[in-house]
Amino acid sequence: MTLGRLQPLAPYLLRYRKQLAQGAVAVVLYNLSKVVMPLVIGRAVDDIQHHGSPAVIYRNVGTLLAVSILAAICLYLTRWIIIGASREVEFDLRNDLFRNLERQSLAFFHTHRTGDIMARTTNDLNAVRQLLGPAIMYSANTVIFTVAALPFMLHISPRLTLFAFLPLPFASVLVQLMGRRIHARFERIQAMFSDISAKAQENFSGARLIRAFAQEEPEIAQFEVANQEYIKRSLYLVRLMAMLWPTLEFILGISIAVTLFVGGRETVLHRMTPGQFTSYMVFMVQLTFPMLALGYVVNLVQRGTASVIRIDELLKQQPSIKDEHTGEPEAALVPRGEIEFRNLTYSYAQGGDVLSEVNLTIPAGSSLAILGPTGSGKTTLVNLIPRLLDTAAGTVLIDGIPIREWPLESLRGSIGFVPQETFLFSSTVRDNIAFGVASATDEEVLTAAQTAQIAQEILDFPQGFSTVVGERGITLSGGQKQRTSIARALIRNPRILILDDALASVDTLTEERILQGLRKTMQGRTTILIAHRVSTARTADRIAILIDGHLHEFGTHDDLVGKNGYYADLVQKQQLEEEISVAS
Repeated sequence: MTLGRLQPLAPYLLRYRKQLAQGAVAVVLYNLSKVVMPLVIGRAVDDIQHHGSPAVIYRNVGTLLAVSILAAICLYLTRWIIIGASREVEFDLRNDLFRNLERQSLAFFHTHRTGDIMARTTNDLNAVRQLLGPAIMYSANTVIFTVAALPFMLHISPRLTLFAFLPLPFASVLVQLMGRRIHARFERIQAMFSDISAKAQENFSGARLIRAFAQEEPEIAQFEVANQEYIKRSLYLVRLMAMLWPTLEFILGISIAVTLFVGGRETVLHRMTPGQFTSYMVFMVQLTFPMLALGYVVNLVQRGTASVIRIDELLKQQPSIKDEHTGEPEAALVPRGEIEFRNLTYSYAQGGDVLSEVNLTIPAGSSLAILGPTGSGKTTLVNLIPRLLDTAAGTVLIDGIPIREWPLESLRGSIGFVPQETFLFSSTVRDNIAFGVASATDEEVLTAAQTAQIAQEILDFPQGFSTVVGERGITLSGGQKQRTSIARALIRNPRILILDDALASVDTLTEERILQGLRKTMQGRTTILIAHRVSTARTADRIAILIDGHLHEFGTHDDLVGKNGYYADLVQKQQLEEEISVAS
């Protein structure tokens, strides 16, 4: 059953089969040298009894030292090779996990908590490493030493071996029973650890909101409840392990006591020499640690197999949006920028249609502003262009080609996207602007920042473009983050530029300056602006009004004003607001 659970690790173990084979050789040599030790000690006792000369003592001591040195070297090689291989597998697993997570679609992260993912890629991965390192090493030592020592023990006294090993089946039954309980308990502990990690991650990310609503104490109380449950489950596992080790030690103690009693009688009755009895007792003492290590190994194996299942669940996750392109090389495919929505209807899994029967064409090199009430589907519509969301085949086309036939790398590499929710990495301002353009020069970064009207503010920072913005850009204001995000999109020199309400956090004066800089940038490239202000929309060649997922109005600024519809009402309302603002 356990081997079946380890099947996902087979490709990684095969990758390091040479290293593991070398480790196996070291394990065999180490245990063979350990088997020789009792025999040397027993012979030394008999030699001293029968001969007693200093030369005999020196010879046996020298032999024992040589065997001890060999055992030490082999033990070092065993740990270095096997533990090293487990670290290599951990390295590969971590890379494969991260690579697979990076390829997942947005929908995956909507249904999987960040804390749970982090728990699996840290705590569970560590449990797997211990399974492949210490667990394999100690198991191999126990099995090989027992198999190698048993023939010598039987040769010394089959009768004594029978009595000495009589209690050991009870240890095997105990390990099996406790192992199943440990596995089930550890699965629950890992699930609870994921909940705690998710709770901590949400609190750290939402630190501003928690403080703004003065919810520190309630959040601390909730975390304490979750933490108490985690400790409760962990302590239950500790109690199981606390029962396992003493019970194993007691069983082994009985075995050694039986050996001492029966072996002592055999020696007194001259059926065994003192040297043979000494050898046998050393064998039993040497078996003590491997047998006790079984308790530790059971813990590691049950933890590791539970974690393998959790990690394998992530590795098996396939991205819902895949590259379906099978045509010419990606380098030859560069969009001109014509975008067409053809009878587009889209809905999320949990509700009705967000977009319904949308028919819209945006010529290459033109600009389109999209307006509409909150929840009308504006963001959903633009998320379909870079395939952040996927819809029915043939409903979204780029240059007349269905979007699914475009290579993802080529498609997304030709789009500059400023999302509604601005995200900055915990790095420098320069790194954030140059994100996605590895070859960006300082001059290009500065030009992009100037167009986004953020350059001067950055230069006023003590460290300029080398200023670290903190996690999620926390040291910047909302407007500064949005403008940095705009600069990040512009530096890519994209064929298609999408600004999803990217000017919402700036004042009207800054907005006007940004739009002036964008007018030159927008020339020759397809630009889509989602906006709530008429001042932003009127700069576009065409304006589309989305209401309840339907294309309600479409045309130029003058066309829509003349229709006296939603857009005309919005123009009048915002003009009135401006007049009141000026008057006050």
